[in-house]
Amino acid sequence: MGELGREHGLDELLRMVQRRASPADVLDWLGRRTATAVAWIGSGGRIEAATDGFPHAAVEALREQLERLADGRLGAATAHHGDLEVHLEACGPQAPRPVLVTVGAAGRSREAAALVSRAGGLLHLLGEARRADHSARGHEEKARALRFAVLTALMTGDVTLARRMTHRDVPPLLDAERVRVHLLHCPPADRDRLASAFQDASGYHGAGLMVHCPAFLDHLICPIAEREGDGEGSGGPGPDDRLAGVLRRLVRENRGYALGVSRPHPIAATAAAYGEAVHALAVGRNSPERLAVYHGSPSLLPLLPRPAALSWARAHVEPLLGEAKITQDVTRLAVAFPRSAVARLLGISRTTVAAHCGRAERALRADLGDVRVRAGLELALALSGLPPEAGAEAAASGAPSLAHLLSSEPAVDWATRFLEPLGEAAHRDLHATLRAWVGHNTDAQRAAEVLSVSRNTVRARLRTAERLLNRDLLTTGSGLHDIVHALAATDHRAHFRDGNGHCAPWSLRDSAP
Repeated sequence: MGELGREHGLDELLRMVQRRASPADVLDWLGRRTATAVAWIGSGGRIEAATDGFPHAAVEALREQLERLADGRLGAATAHHGDLEVHLEACGPQAPRPVLVTVGAAGRSREAAALVSRAGGLLHLLGEARRADHSARGHEEKARALRFAVLTALMTGDVTLARRMTHRDVPPLLDAERVRVHLLHCPPADRDRLASAFQDASGYHGAGLMVHCPAFLDHLICPIAEREGDGEGSGGPGPDDRLAGVLRRLVRENRGYALGVSRPHPIAATAAAYGEAVHALAVGRNSPERLAVYHGSPSLLPLLPRPAALSWARAHVEPLLGEAKITQDVTRLAVAFPRSAVARLLGISRTTVAAHCGRAERALRADLGDVRVRAGLELALALSGLPPEAGAEAAASGAPSLAHLLSSEPAVDWATRFLEPLGEAAHRDLHATLRAWVGHNTDAQRAAEVLSVSRNTVRARLRTAERLLNRDLLTTGSGLHDIVHALAATDHRAHFRDGNGHCAPWSLRDSAP
């Protein structure tokens, strides 16, 4: 091998390294160029890669020399195994060092020896690069897990716990008083790339976080600190939330992306902000800009008469409280999320989710497959977690029915305002479509048959309703449950009254136990 051949060989070797070739590919190439059998012995003394037909016995016979090379007492050694010449060369500066072994005819050329040395050095660098990649991936995974843990603590309202999780490296988000949640819809494969591209050295994202949603694989949850002085109706990014600008740019530049943005909330109310972002995303996905900021109506929850509502709710969920904690947790999630999403969220199988839901159904004597059952149970669970008003006591006669609560003046006023956009002449079919869809347990095909339209028409009307009502109807249950309660409240006179008071076919358990 002359000088020109050696330079050409080095060029080939460098191209292989640039392509991130595997050690086996490099060894095969080196064996062909030098007419030798080649092996790469890792720092643990084990052959990690070798060319076909490599004489392993030659290595075993030189175990002492290998140990001296690995611990730095030797740089290189040559020995003979029968008629073959065995050359061993240590690579790298730190012990234990890997060793490149070539076995071939005696008397190799100087050019071949130089190429072997260069190949050994590059193999060592490839190994270092792989270890660095592995370490970086480990850092990414730990940072991703920490971000999810921080978000989970914020979703429960425990900002102190979130700060303890981050110890001395507290993200700027946790020093903010108010937060907006930005919910990005993107292809699942893009989430890792985006979270990595905009991650800072601490594993956070400036004044915000990018957190993989475990329930919906095409969602990135991005709580972002709200700059001081931003108004509640402001939708634009401020100088302290560059991430918000990045997310908006991503939506502009990628047609498959959409973004929902909540209003500003106290950081302890991150869960409420996330709920708004879910609804806003449903609107954004149906708008030309593929972006929406939440401007929805208030929740029904605080409008219900507190003593009566708490009495109903606590009687309503009491049978569930006798079940195991995991059954309660699964049920709380299953009333709002698809069961496949619950399984991903909790890291359990769908079969296990179904088993826990079955236990809850037997305890409640109700079918969680019924949307009206789920709507009533979600409302009861939310109410039962609220503290009673000072000095307020439930009526001595026992818990009221849900129909009674929904027939209260505040509930009917809320429902009327909530459904008002559906009364416009241009959308006169939407109210009937929603009624048919809910009445047939959200089965679009059955609703279409009743309405004498196609299933696609029903789906299109539902997407329009999402935009008009600022509610997500097709992803989670929260917006759908508002529809269920609003229809029940506005129809209570026709559907819920008999000679003795109220009854409620929409509710889960009307009467007190």
